[in-house]
Formats: sequence, C-alpha cells, structure tokens
Amino acid sequence: MPRLFTGLEIPADIAFALSLKRGGLHGARWIDAENYHITLRFIGDVDNATAADVEASLERLANSLPFTVRLTHLGGFGGNKPHALYVGIELNDTLARLQAAHERLLQRIGLPPEGRKYTPHVTLARLRGTAPEEVARYLAMAGRFEPMEFLARRFVLYSSRDSVGGGPYVVEQSYPLAA
Repeated sequence: MPRLFTGLEIPADIAFALSLKRGGLHGARWIDAENYHITLRFIGDVDNATAADVEASLERLANSLPFTVRLTHLGGFGGNKPHALYVGIELNDTLARLQAAHERLLQRIGLPPEGRKYTPHVTLARLRGTAPEEVARYLAMAGRFEPMEFLARRFVLYSSRDSVGGGPYVVEQSYPLAA
C-alpha cells in the first residue's frame, strides 16, 4: 500500500538556502533538503486501485496557472510541546484555490476529508524532547528571515515509505500548471 500526498516542490536554490538553517537545536531531526516540499493534501496509505484513481483524477487540476510562492518566516508547531520547525508560506488566492480543489477532488473519489486547517509550510525539522524555550531561543538566534519566492509551475503526487516522516519522498507523477 503506498502512502501518498500531493505537494509543491521547492527549487534547489531555495532548498539550499533553507538547509543553511540546520543545526543548533536539541532534539531536532533535520529534513534533507531534497525532501523539502509544501504539502497540498496528505492522502495517506491507500490500496493500489485508489492510488491509480488519485493519479488519474489529479490530471483535471493541471489547468491552473503557474503562481508565485512566497516563503516568509521561521516558526514552530506545537506550542508548549513543539514537534516541528518550519518555514511559513504566504497563503495567496491561487494556492488556496489549488489546495481546495485537491481537497474536493480527493473527497469525490471517496477519501475522507482532511480534518486540519490548511497551513502551508516547509518542514525543516521534526522535534522530539525539545523544550519550547529552546525553540524560542533558536528562532531568536536565527535573526531576520529574508523572504524568498519562486514560481510554482507544477504540483506533484509524492509517495513515501511508512515512517515518522521526513522522507525519502518519490515523485510518482507531476502535473504542470498551465492554462
């Protein structure tokens, strides 16, 4: 059974710049730069027939226009029990529409709805046993985050092995964004 999700790839130059943020945080399991991405919709473990339906159905969404993605800040998920360090993405109308279209399409083919509010981000590290004060100190020491932008020209269907996250991820299919 494949574990699937859809997302946007991070260009190599931006991934390299983000990888320079690695280090200096106790309990961090840093994600490899080649596995950085922005999840559009987590699908989960599905049988091969459902995976084929997902792959074929996503073709319908490839008529969206390319759009600019803006990375704006460093942050941490988890509050008093931090579990991830991330780079936040500015949610724009095009990204929101694309993500909502993924959600509708995947529900139409029988997948359950995503229960969480969509918060676009790039996970830099998964945290275990990291105190909130350590995350706050890391973010303060990181200094000002210089925003970065790239043009999203396609979205992809990723697969991953069953693990605690962080890759390796495989691009199963790509879908160009072109009118």
